[in-house]
Amino acid sequence: MIRVLYVDDDADIREIALLAFSLDPMIEARSAATGMAALDILASWLPDIVLLDVMMPELDGPGTLLRLRQNPATAALPVVFITARAQKQEIQNFAMLDAKGVIAKPFDPMTLAQQVRAFLP
Repeated sequence: MIRVLYVDDDADIREIALLAFSLDPMIEARSAATGMAALDILASWLPDIVLLDVMMPELDGPGTLLRLRQNPATAALPVVFITARAQKQEIQNFAMLDAKGVIAKPFDPMTLAQQVRAFLP
């Protein structure tokens, strides 16, 4: 079973992502509306990968990733950014932040699970 945490402040996009993951019987997905909510979930549930929206209020994706890297329990978690800003320069910046990659928004719900699997060992 692959455990995925999807973090995005847009409720509609979270719902589409969870629906997309539900099409794959080998994926268990949860979602969070904010970076802080994601950190709360991660205190008791450790996924195999975290998908982070870049632009969120309070604690954005890069800020959330920084917090994950500072915590020994989540320091090695693979993180992929989900963003509408998937230009080459931004992708390079995200890689420097220790993200495994980027999935561009809008994503294709029919291939999202497959895209996520590609980032796992």
